[in-house]
Amino acid sequence: MPSLFPTAVYRERLEKVRELCTHHGLGGVIIGTGPELAYLCGSWASTHERLTALIIPAHGQMVFLLPGVDAGELQHSAVPQLDIQVRGWVDGEDPHQLAADALIGNTPIGLGSDLSATHVLRLQELLAPRTTVLAARTLAEVFMSKDAAEIEQLSAAGAAIDRVHQQVPALLQPGRTEAEVASDIDALIREEHDGGVDFIIVGSGPNGALPHHSFSDRRLSPGDPVVVDLGGSLGPGYHSDCTRTYLVEGAAPHPDFLALYEVLYAAQEAAVQAIRPGVSAAFIDQVARDHISAAGYGDYFIHRTGHGIGLSLHEEPFIMAGNSLKLQEGMCFSVEPGIYLPGRFGARIEDIVSVTADGVRRLNHCPRELNHHA
Repeated sequence: MPSLFPTAVYRERLEKVRELCTHHGLGGVIIGTGPELAYLCGSWASTHERLTALIIPAHGQMVFLLPGVDAGELQHSAVPQLDIQVRGWVDGEDPHQLAADALIGNTPIGLGSDLSATHVLRLQELLAPRTTVLAARTLAEVFMSKDAAEIEQLSAAGAAIDRVHQQVPALLQPGRTEAEVASDIDALIREEHDGGVDFIIVGSGPNGALPHHSFSDRRLSPGDPVVVDLGGSLGPGYHSDCTRTYLVEGAAPHPDFLALYEVLYAAQEAAVQAIRPGVSAAFIDQVARDHISAAGYGDYFIHRTGHGIGLSLHEEPFIMAGNSLKLQEGMCFSVEPGIYLPGRFGARIEDIVSVTADGVRRLNHCPRELNHHA
């Protein structure tokens, strides 16, 4: 069970939502189960197709609406310590109508990212003629920008996965399979993350050219490049995510790979250094992409440059072409350009960063250079 922040942290977050609703002209927000709910009150309640939602009006009583049979689950959250009315509903009642009735007035309503289409469409019908907006976008200052407590958790997660990466080179021995390496890494992640393992990628040789490869029975060969992308969770549920590319000892790597990696290293560094409040997410993606394209590898960088991270492994802001969202202090996301030559090899470098008042802070510090050995 994820741990909780002090009650005062949740109280401050809820009050900020209220303030931002007023500032942006919203009558309130309806937040479904998932990371946004956990962020606001520490609850990871899950009720499948039944509506469970936290209703936060700009003014008035906050309501936690959930099936009565699940009310006991709130004891594992901060809700009992907060000024939130718990309203259990039973089969036969219309929970969507109860949610709509908790928000008075004619101003727009923000809907949480985790509400399913079934809930969104019904709520929109009942809230009409009021319009609805995506709460995470309209209230970006609270949902996308991390507060000090969150950044502390993400920093701890970054340090935890750094400690795992420091032990990876010794595992990459010729003749071992990717699966054998991954099994060892699984144990290391669990040692450092009380929330467990999110994912493990060990892509050696040509498998490194597959960005979402996991691991296989391929055996490592001397000189192989190996893409190792790892993540786990800890504390209240914050995630780590860090990629390094290693070389298996025993033979010199191919000169083409060394040239490719030099370009990638410089592109990742340039993208990180370009981060500051006010620039767009698309701009950071373009910095990395331009650098890689100028060296002739543009067709081999086949994914976005990064994604937000927090209580979700992937969330806004997405660092990609077309995203005009302006970066704000406290936003945390990955910077992970990659170059992938099909059938040959690939490389990726990924760090989690936090936007500061005047620039950027890396939350991962394990070496990015090749030939690092523990």
